[in-house]
Amino acid sequence: MATTLRRLALMVLFSGLFAGVAFAQEGGSSGGVKPTFGLSLGIGVQTFNEPGGSITYQSLSLSPDLAFGKFGIGLAVTLNYRFTGAANSFEVRLADWWPQAPDLVGFQTVAAIYLPKITYLRWGVKGDPLFVKLGSIDDATLGNGFIVGNYANTLFLPGDRHFGLNFDMDGSLFGFPYMGLETMAGNLAQFDVIGGRLYVRPLVGTKIPILKNIEFGGTVAADREPDLYYATTQTAAPVVAFGGDVRLPVISIKNVFSLVTFGDVASTPKGASERAWGGMVGLGGRFFSFLTYGAQLRMLGDDFIPVYFDATYDLLRNATYDLVRTTGFSDASMGWMASLGTAFFDDKIVFKLSLDAPFAAPITDPADLSAIVKNPHLRGTFTIGEGIIPGLPGISLDASYDKKGITDFTATPPGGLFNPTNAAIQARLNYKSGPAVISFVYKVRHEPTATPDPWVVTSGLESTIQLF
Repeated sequence: MATTLRRLALMVLFSGLFAGVAFAQEGGSSGGVKPTFGLSLGIGVQTFNEPGGSITYQSLSLSPDLAFGKFGIGLAVTLNYRFTGAANSFEVRLADWWPQAPDLVGFQTVAAIYLPKITYLRWGVKGDPLFVKLGSIDDATLGNGFIVGNYANTLFLPGDRHFGLNFDMDGSLFGFPYMGLETMAGNLAQFDVIGGRLYVRPLVGTKIPILKNIEFGGTVAADREPDLYYATTQTAAPVVAFGGDVRLPVISIKNVFSLVTFGDVASTPKGASERAWGGMVGLGGRFFSFLTYGAQLRMLGDDFIPVYFDATYDLLRNATYDLVRTTGFSDASMGWMASLGTAFFDDKIVFKLSLDAPFAAPITDPADLSAIVKNPHLRGTFTIGEGIIPGLPGISLDASYDKKGITDFTATPPGGLFNPTNAAIQARLNYKSGPAVISFVYKVRHEPTATPDPWVVTSGLESTIQLF
């Protein structure tokens, strides 16, 4: 069954991609567009957490990149190696090229290694009538994001790269704007975290003010293998979340102000066979061209987990699974979420921040895993583009901080905002001089139920030369 679903998904994906190419060519949108090709050579070092401990490798990578209109594809072929022993024998990191458990060699294990050599394959951007992205996914969201919101499959880089999917198709692509589809998959080689949303706009053909844009959607998302990366304390059964939503754009004045209202009702697993329920109402939009905002009021039923598949789901999936297979870890409560974002200088400085929490006192016991879903949660991203810092035009930065289980705004206890427990921290600092780019990469992630060490720290120095 899983094999059939995987093949069907790939058929739909590529059918949609080729359909989009045909429509674009027919409409003349790609007329006169010339393809661009880039090729980079990278040299650096990477530290990996191996079964015997942390090991540092030298790395050599070749990264071709091709773009043609809305279509683009990028590859990353990296050789991690080191010299060991008294004779300085040459050793290649075999985990990058062949499964390390020969008895498990098959389609899934081989695909998990070779598919990620494609860093991305895309068509368009989110919000286009046709949007396709394969490879590294940083922000997969379905609908209003109450079930799947900002899901990322990049948390295990550089040691383990996953090949995921975002595929959206709106009926307006075929002159039928009454319905559309959004889909996502975290890892096509494993087909574990998957989701889809079907939506309709029943009044789009009318002239009713405001209401003609109303949209109704239904979402189903699942983790077929919640113990894929970790051993759980119970027999792992698939996790399924589902729900319905509504969206209503109210005001849209280009480059001045926009307002969208929305609402959701959703269900997550509870115990062996029960269901937990929750809902939310919210609004969001943009002030001028540089400020985004959002706010939600959430109704959280007993043992309900909002945004079940979120940005750090892959890190905490076993802890979350252990929670939902029990009952009574969370009483019904009200909650909230607020977000704010800024973008300046043609999006060369971008800052986004969101904070959500229930209207209840936080759990202070560091051994209580329910704190990761009941306590405040903060997520922030920060980007500085080239040419912004005076005197250092070649400096750029991408960083993110995602912290769950917050108890206070200090760095002392495990629940402190600036304590990395139950957090994922990523930063990439680049310096460009001519065709050469030097990058420092630093990642910290905390996996509370991982043994023997819940801390995974990855750092590396990369040097890249743009050949073409």
